[in-house]
Amino acid sequence: MSQPTPLMPHATASWLVDTTGLTFEQIAEFCGLHILEVQAMADDLASSKYTGRDPLRSGELTQEEIEKGQADPNYKLKMHKAPVNVSRTKGPRYTPVSKRQDKPDGIAWILRHHPEVSDAQIGKLIGTTRNTIAAIRDRSHWNIGNITPKDPVTLGLCSQRELDGIVAKAAKKAGIEDDGRDDERLGDDRQALLEELRQEREDARVAASEAAQEAEAAAWLEAKRAAEAEERRG
Repeated sequence: MSQPTPLMPHATASWLVDTTGLTFEQIAEFCGLHILEVQAMADDLASSKYTGRDPLRSGELTQEEIEKGQADPNYKLKMHKAPVNVSRTKGPRYTPVSKRQDKPDGIAWILRHHPEVSDAQIGKLIGTTRNTIAAIRDRSHWNIGNITPKDPVTLGLCSQRELDGIVAKAAKKAGIEDDGRDDERLGDDRQALLEELRQEREDARVAASEAAQEAEAAAWLEAKRAAEAEERRG
């Protein structure tokens, strides 16, 4: 049986990234997130910022457990006290108000790229109704002209692990064989993100260096002008 995840996985991951020396892999596994989500948090590329949540205070982790993980990168963190789950037996998945306008784009993306996924699965993943899904599919949705298919993970409507899970289940049910292209795509995505991060850091370093040089030149010029002015007054 898999280990439960923290009550607020993204907020917990943010806290662990900021305050511990745990690896991204350890944090991602403990929080039930994709490693790229944790990587994005660490480099401030996440689409939304999370206020860190201390798992020590909630009792989900102990300091001793964190220290074990910091001492051994291969160590898998163990949940000290599982959070109390508050489940909703009826209704679609809850989505923050700020992200609800993105739902149609996420639904359209799944319909385009993973037609094998059922409406029930989409509804549970995105937190929407079958009527909305049907309207987007047959293009009768009231706002269809403004709907642009976008990856629901990028939109923050679900995690990569959740999306991969329903796609795998739907593919298995439909008898679609895994040709390994998803793993290859994941590797490509990770490499592309790391390259982007490295380039951003290099650009920031160059910009900082140029700014320092400009400031130094401006200070020198100002000092020169002040000296010339003083000399003229003398």
